[in-house]
Amino acid sequence: MKDIADIPALMAQIGDNAKAASAELAFAPPETKRAALEAAAEAVWSRRSEIIEANKKDLVFGRDKGLSDAMMDRLMLDEDRIQGIVTGLRAVAAQDDPVGEVLTEWDMPSGINIRRVRTPLGVVGVIYESRPNVTADAGALCLKSGNAVILRGGSESFHSSGAIHACLVDGLKSVGLPEAAIQLVPTRDRAAVQELLTMIDTVDVIVPRGGKGLVGLVQREARVPVFAHLEGIVHIYIDKDADPQKTLDVVLNAKTRRTGICGAAECLLIHQDIVDGLGTEVLTLLAQAGVMLHSDAALPVIEGRTTAATEEDWGKEYLDMDIAAKVVADVDAAIAHIRQYGSNHTDCILTEDDATAARFFERLDSAILMRNASTQFADGGEFGMGAEIGIATGKMHARGPVGAAQLTSFKYLVEGDGTTRA
Repeated sequence: MKDIADIPALMAQIGDNAKAASAELAFAPPETKRAALEAAAEAVWSRRSEIIEANKKDLVFGRDKGLSDAMMDRLMLDEDRIQGIVTGLRAVAAQDDPVGEVLTEWDMPSGINIRRVRTPLGVVGVIYESRPNVTADAGALCLKSGNAVILRGGSESFHSSGAIHACLVDGLKSVGLPEAAIQLVPTRDRAAVQELLTMIDTVDVIVPRGGKGLVGLVQREARVPVFAHLEGIVHIYIDKDADPQKTLDVVLNAKTRRTGICGAAECLLIHQDIVDGLGTEVLTLLAQAGVMLHSDAALPVIEGRTTAATEEDWGKEYLDMDIAAKVVADVDAAIAHIRQYGSNHTDCILTEDDATAARFFERLDSAILMRNASTQFADGGEFGMGAEIGIATGKMHARGPVGAAQLTSFKYLVEGDGTTRA
């Protein structure tokens, strides 16, 4: 590990190496990148015991740091989760290569032919917290899209990320691609983040993946363009025309399947007409599952599981077994609440009324809007992207789950036949 005094030089070297690697990756054959990812997947599985041992060190670090149970769950790796990493790597490997894809083509009266084709962004910097699987997801997606990547994982996942990164490097080496195509910053020192955010000569885009504090820091201090990935203030509106069984199934899954991911539901908006029926059933079910309810005064109190909601509960990302709950007059009131307190990440409506659903979809502009489906599906893998580097909540370039295709730009290829302009 480098001394603090060496951080600027360390990061400058990493940036130079990444830029050189990106020039080679830009024209790497699809089959070579695919083979590298397949080899990386094999390495992850064959070295799973090493990865789990490394993860144990991180779990000790996380406990000593006082991480919540939900955050510890995000950090933990077992054989099933490593199998998920392997599956993700193979899914990305199997996808069509986006580089060189012709997006559109046309002829002009002047005689020139114009094609707009996908091209890599260049060098991507990814700054993330806790979840070590992001090391594999981000590395794979950047390689698939022809980008070099600089990974700066969270201090909690330092050893796990290092073990996974070593497997990605094995994949690169097996096919002769530059090892600098996927680099992991080898220090927990926060000064490395500060350097990465200002490396405008070598880094083309920064992708922050983490909580509000991390994303806010990146947005404030980055001189490199940023794909914003804000917190997931995920709302579920239960309409008066919601199907009871669908509602119970979806809400329970959306809140409790994994509370520490950005697609976990954080706020329930319940139509006033169903408070005494379905609304109470939903709250009771959540309470029985161990969820603490931060409810407004119009909702029933469930002994030991209800606390009075405050203004701070609206727009709060709990990432734990807590949920805010509020009564609303109708879909328009739900929309108004989401506009005020949401983060443009993922929001859901539960209803059997097509017109109400259409109004919800039309009048909200979250990156992902859902109907009658768990918000835990807000994930690039579940969208068929194999994996994701994050969910972008901004409106420029990439939006929603960022997969390989979203990590490309485009260029115009213009051909003539001795054609001159009049």
